[in-house]
Amino acid sequence: MKYLYLLICVMFPLTLQAQSAGFTLSAPPEVRDTGFLKHLLPRFSLKHGVRITLVDQGGDVVIGDNGIAVFAGPDRVWYITATAQDGPALFTEWLLSDIGKRTVESFKPDGTAIFSSQIAPETVDVELIFDGDPVRGETLSLTHCGRCHVINYSNRMNGMGQTPSFALMRTFDDWYDRFAAFYVLNPHPSFTQLEDITEPFAAHLPPAIVPLEITQDELEHILSYVATIAPADLGAPLQSQ
Repeated sequence: MKYLYLLICVMFPLTLQAQSAGFTLSAPPEVRDTGFLKHLLPRFSLKHGVRITLVDQGGDVVIGDNGIAVFAGPDRVWYITATAQDGPALFTEWLLSDIGKRTVESFKPDGTAIFSSQIAPETVDVELIFDGDPVRGETLSLTHCGRCHVINYSNRMNGMGQTPSFALMRTFDDWYDRFAAFYVLNPHPSFTQLEDITEPFAAHLPPAIVPLEITQDELEHILSYVATIAPADLGAPLQSQ
C-alpha cells in the first residue's frame, strides 16, 4: 500500500502536467473534411501525451493562411499560428520535425498522399519605386555615362564597342543592383566619385580619365530613367540542331 501511494504521488504531477499542456486546434473544412486531422492529431498525442481538442475557430493552434508554413496540398500551402503555451509550441515543433513530416506524408486514404511536407519556397514580387526625375536622369546618363555606353538612339554611335548598352543591361535580372552600385563595379571605382559615399582618390593614384562625379540624388534620377528603358530584344534563343 505504501508503494502504491508513492507511485500515485509520482504519477499525479505528470498527469496534471500533461493535462495542463492540452490545447485547442481549429482548421478550415479543406483540411478537416479530408480526415487528415484524425490521422495527424492522435499520433502527436500518443507521442507526447498532450490532448488536442478540435474547435470550429479561434483555437490555440490555427491552421490557415498565416504564420509558419507547415505542409502543402492540395494546390496550396497551409500555415500554422500558435499561442506561446507549451502544448501549441510543442505541436508546431513536432510538425516541422522529421517524424512530423513523415506523419504528414503517410496520410494516404486512397493510396495517394493528399498533403506534403515538401514546401516550395515562395517567390515574392518586389515593386521598385523610384523618386527621381527620369527626364533629368536621361540628361545625366548621356552626360556621365554616354562617353562609354550607348544610352539611347541619340548617342547610338558614341558608345565603346565592348561596353554594354543601357538597353542590353536592362535585360539582366539584377539590372537594378548593377546600376545602383555601379560605382563599386570595375572599372568604375578608378574614376568615379559618389558624393558622401566613395573615398577620395589616393594622391598617388589619380584617375586616368576625367573623373565621373555625381551626387546620390543624381544617381536616383539616373535609376528612374533606366527604369523606363525597354529591355533590348535579343530575339529567340538559338535552337540546337
